[in-house]
Amino acid sequence: MSDVRRIVLDVLKPHDPPLLVFTDRIAEAESVAAATGTVLELDEDVQNVSVTVEGSSLDYDAIEDAIEDLGATVHSVDQVACGEHVVERRPTPQDG
Repeated sequence: MSDVRRIVLDVLKPHDPPLLVFTDRIAEAESVAAATGTVLELDEDVQNVSVTVEGSSLDYDAIEDAIEDLGATVHSVDQVACGEHVVERRPTPQDG
């Protein structure tokens, strides 16, 4: 199996901890070299956040455990990049 290098997750998190602390804690998870958190939607009780993690061989279970330990829930895995390097999406003629 190829190494997993990037995972993009749709996460539902409480307001506390704040996004800065939340993302920093995920970045400290085993196998994670870097993490980015982006608020997609905000309501009175929760935040819908896109979390992007990168590393040379990501451990999904460790990442999910870190997210759940912070009181959040993974709703979906929205992108995965595997192999020797990350392939960035490029526009194609079908994109219009």
